[in-house]
Amino acid sequence: MATDQHLSAIDAWWRAANYLSVGQLYLRQNALLRRPLESRDIKRRLLGHWGTTPGLTFVYAHLNRVITQREQDMLLIAGPGHGGPALVAGTWLEGTYSETYGDITRDEAGMDRLVRQFSYPGGIPSHAAPETPGSINEGGELGYSLAHGFGAVLDNPGLVAAVVVGDGEAETGALSGSWDAHVFLDPRRDGAVLPILHLNGWKIANPTILARMPQDQLEQRLRGHGYEPFVVTVDDPDATDAAHRDFAAALDACLDRIAAIQARAREGAPADAVTPGDEARREPWPMIVLRSPKGWTGPAEVDGKPVEGTWRAHQIPLTVAPDDDAARERLTAWLRSYRPEELFDEQGRPRDAVTTLNPAGDRRLGATPFANGGRLLAPLRLPAWQGTGVAVAEPGRQRDSPMATLGTWLAEVIRANPETFRLFGPDETASNRLQNVFTATDKAWNATVLPVDEHLAPDGRVIEVLSEHLCQGLLEGYLLTGRHGVFDCYEAFVHIVDSMFNQHAKWLKVHQRLPWRRPIASFTYLLSSHVWQQDHNGFSHQDPGFIDHAVNKSADVVRVYLPPDTNTLLCTMDHCLRSQDRINIVVSGKHPSLTWLGPEAAAHHCARGLGVWDFAGTERPGEQPDVVLACAGDVPTIETVAAAQLLAHHVPELAVRVVNVVDLMRLIDDRSHPHGLSDADFDGIFTEDRPVIFAYHGYASLIHRLTYKRANHAGLHVRGYHEEGTTTTPFDMALLNGIDRYQLVIDVIDRVPALHGTRTVLRQRLMDAQLAAREYTREVGDDPDHITGWSLAADPVLP
Repeated sequence: MATDQHLSAIDAWWRAANYLSVGQLYLRQNALLRRPLESRDIKRRLLGHWGTTPGLTFVYAHLNRVITQREQDMLLIAGPGHGGPALVAGTWLEGTYSETYGDITRDEAGMDRLVRQFSYPGGIPSHAAPETPGSINEGGELGYSLAHGFGAVLDNPGLVAAVVVGDGEAETGALSGSWDAHVFLDPRRDGAVLPILHLNGWKIANPTILARMPQDQLEQRLRGHGYEPFVVTVDDPDATDAAHRDFAAALDACLDRIAAIQARAREGAPADAVTPGDEARREPWPMIVLRSPKGWTGPAEVDGKPVEGTWRAHQIPLTVAPDDDAARERLTAWLRSYRPEELFDEQGRPRDAVTTLNPAGDRRLGATPFANGGRLLAPLRLPAWQGTGVAVAEPGRQRDSPMATLGTWLAEVIRANPETFRLFGPDETASNRLQNVFTATDKAWNATVLPVDEHLAPDGRVIEVLSEHLCQGLLEGYLLTGRHGVFDCYEAFVHIVDSMFNQHAKWLKVHQRLPWRRPIASFTYLLSSHVWQQDHNGFSHQDPGFIDHAVNKSADVVRVYLPPDTNTLLCTMDHCLRSQDRINIVVSGKHPSLTWLGPEAAAHHCARGLGVWDFAGTERPGEQPDVVLACAGDVPTIETVAAAQLLAHHVPELAVRVVNVVDLMRLIDDRSHPHGLSDADFDGIFTEDRPVIFAYHGYASLIHRLTYKRANHAGLHVRGYHEEGTTTTPFDMALLNGIDRYQLVIDVIDRVPALHGTRTVLRQRLMDAQLAAREYTREVGDDPDHITGWSLAADPVLP
């Protein structure tokens, strides 16, 4: 319970944080106003956001009290846009900022450096960012805060994530889908999320929907999501004593309720499934609705127009040109309204009245290891994937399901790591043929269960929810707090999280440059049901462009893998789960397909990233090939090897080299990417002057982009997906996009000078074979048997 002494200390801390926040927005120096503000003290470019900041400092101040009183591990996730000044000020007041950045001392000189650096060249961003101690949520990531919070508390039973949700942020689809994520929490073994919906009424220039919603309707909505809202309303901006008292009471009530829910779950028998009619025993989780004026404690009016409590307070509420004497006086009055002489001593250090409720050590919000997950990270215990791999007597003769086999291995990973590994996906675990994981675990579910349901349990390690946004956000929160996981998704629909991917990639790039941030487990996308296997769903489900989007990001972060068969998929996933500070994109088919390499050969191939497949080519030792057939992706690999077989039979004098690429980044030169090949190595594999026919999984332009600096780029001809799709057969998809085996042989005939004019009849037969295959699909509704049953043991003669 908060005493009057507590509330006085909270108010002092809040005023100090607000004072520092205003200073960050406006000042270059003279942060303690030792002399009247001069032109040289004011930043020429005023950049930042005030409107949400005082609400964040208010929450921060109150959390300090309950952390100290209750010895509670807590993580603060600040969702509202650019509330960076609040978090920087808070971490400076508690001492974490100065411990992290030794030159930003907790005194007058350090305060001057603190305010100057904010949103300033060579300084720090205007929003919460990797540079901000205690932050796992990028300030520009509107909509992701609540998902990050739920991901953070999974398998962290002692943690409470206090998530401040801005009312503008609450309008996003990602946030709207996150309210229900508590259904995946098991109160016996997980922590809790305390949402704090901060309604200050406005976005940049418009009112917010939830703030204008009638109070009873808003509460009904939140109760419908499974919460019991505790409402704190600040009607009078000057009545700060009442605001502190009401919020402290609400915060205590919420934490008491959380503790009670967890105690009952942890002291009782193992939880049974919730059955129809018994839903009432699932208690609603508490949350807070804080209504406070936008730009609270800032200028009430500027130039005769209201500011505090309006959209005008969103960014810079008071324009201060460096040479405007009157504006500088108004800024001085605003700063002095916080009574800084009561808050900082003669050396500029926070007085005891401010710091008395600061938590100690790692319980400080800026120092918590949960916001620097690498401090908590333990390597996964990974079973040897070779034990799950498939033996291969001869390449390209047998069929195995890559994803089903991977599911078997991931089940072993789950068994070996029952508290640090989870699988996330949008209702597609079984659809992507990973259902073997359910031999080791269930799907997390703490809501009603019907007799017809399968694999649902509160302690399941698989989280399925039909929101790619929520899957992404949950896994980010899980990884950023020191655990491991995989996001499996249909390839076409992972585009839904393009922006979230962007933000996480940017976070990792900056994170890697900060020596105090420890490496975290990599984010691994496992994409299946891909473009070449969406013949039944059709054109809307056929899109391989996520790879193109991803490779725009930093070479220090992004990796793309296209394993061609079962064993290379297992080896690739083992590598990805061992990696840190990366975003891995792995694309693999889910249907049974030809297996090319045994476990040992697959390990060597993956270690190289690409390689010549001697078993598929016809080049003569010690001589240059006449043509190179290259491939990346499982279906392009099948078509390429089939094309090489046709050439070996029909053009036996031609020396064909077959190259398979599993690590797409190997195509880039080593000056541009750490996985890139040197020019000498690239030329040794792809030659300097021979035609290269490259069958690629995605859009052909990407291969040209990755290789444009290479000596033989002019000789490179790429076949890939070019936006031709429909509901049709798998091979007809290849025909539609020109990556089929017949087209690849035609390309060889057209591009090898020695074959010009000498293989006209063969070329015509190949075109006839394409037409015959197309007609067969229209007549029978399936691909011809010589296509569906093809292997390297099959007769290579044209039909």
